[in-house]
Amino acid sequence: MTERHDTIVIGGGQAGLAMSYYLQQQHREHVVIERGRIAERWRSERWDSLHFQFPNWALQLPGHYYNGSDPDGFAHYSEVIRYIESYAKAIAAPLRLGAEVMSLTRDSNTGRYVIATNRSMLAASRVVIATGPFQRPSIPPLATTLPPDIVQLHSSRYRNSEQIPTGAALIVGSGGSGCQIAEELNQQGRKVFLTVNRHRRVPRRYRGRDALSWLAALGRFDVTIDSFPEHKPPPTVLVTGVNGGHDIDLRRFASNGVVLLGKLCSCRDGELGFDVNLEADLAWGDETFKDFRRSVDEYISNAGIAAPEEEEASAVPSSKTMTSIRSLSLASAGIKTIIWCTGYRFDFDWLRLPVLDERGAPIQHRGVTNCSGAYFLGLHWMHKFKSGTLFGIDEDAAFIAEHMATRA
Repeated sequence: MTERHDTIVIGGGQAGLAMSYYLQQQHREHVVIERGRIAERWRSERWDSLHFQFPNWALQLPGHYYNGSDPDGFAHYSEVIRYIESYAKAIAAPLRLGAEVMSLTRDSNTGRYVIATNRSMLAASRVVIATGPFQRPSIPPLATTLPPDIVQLHSSRYRNSEQIPTGAALIVGSGGSGCQIAEELNQQGRKVFLTVNRHRRVPRRYRGRDALSWLAALGRFDVTIDSFPEHKPPPTVLVTGVNGGHDIDLRRFASNGVVLLGKLCSCRDGELGFDVNLEADLAWGDETFKDFRRSVDEYISNAGIAAPEEEEASAVPSSKTMTSIRSLSLASAGIKTIIWCTGYRFDFDWLRLPVLDERGAPIQHRGVTNCSGAYFLGLHWMHKFKSGTLFGIDEDAAFIAEHMATRA
């Protein structure tokens, strides 16, 4: 027998719960279905030492803001889970846990959306897909060409150094995950190799405030994806909340013994090949660091804000040019493990609606699709830079709820 609902929200993480909040504000009947537990990916796809990369004040789901004693601290990921759990309880979200979606289709006769789960069949006039951006680990095809004795795992499966064999580790990808895992292993005495992507660098704190607070003041989180050519956002900003939060400087990593490499291009008979853009990518990051400081200084001056002057950042070898290594033998380097910090791809194999492009990515604008009543929520850069953040979901969820109301 098929259950009937007005709206079904797929995903019981921060996005799905924020949507539930606004649906309740409208007194719209709905149910939130989740394949595992509340905030499942926070539970099962994070490493042990991970801390929230935003200050605690950024824990801002609609109607439930952080009110603890350490707003400028950085919560361990387990505290983020507790925060999301407390939110679900506070708003009394109508959750169905352990309900994995097998397919989502649309009945051509009734126009209603039909969701088949491992437990039941459901139908609704509206559906919000809030499964988040971290779905299927993206591992490059050349991984299959590596020697069989090399341990390989994606960052979503890394927990701590005890699960990998002794010896050197190659971290592929220098985004937030890659940098933090590389730093952890390096500090534990492991020999670490890190491939470097183009990235943006900011000081963790500058002139008395966290960098992300300044980014918010500068309006950077409200930049829309539509403002970029071909809707391609800029590279990631490197930040960490570990040990109270500190700068991520890849040149400093090198001075501490991490071997920096260009992007991984090939593998043949245990010999890895890298591109020669290492120094260019590092220099680009250095320029974004300087640009951030200039922008903040200008903002402070124009706004007449009283902010302490900042001492010049120590020039660890930031002026030293890094030489690109073109090739590396896994055996000679003693590399026993490769950790793929190469992001994620979408996994919508169960979605049988014409709302995906040829790459399997959602076709949407501010969460609205070309299928009336079908929405996405919680994607990175879905509308703005902040769309995928805990404090940015509020705006997107409110917009979708209002869109539903105007088309009721």
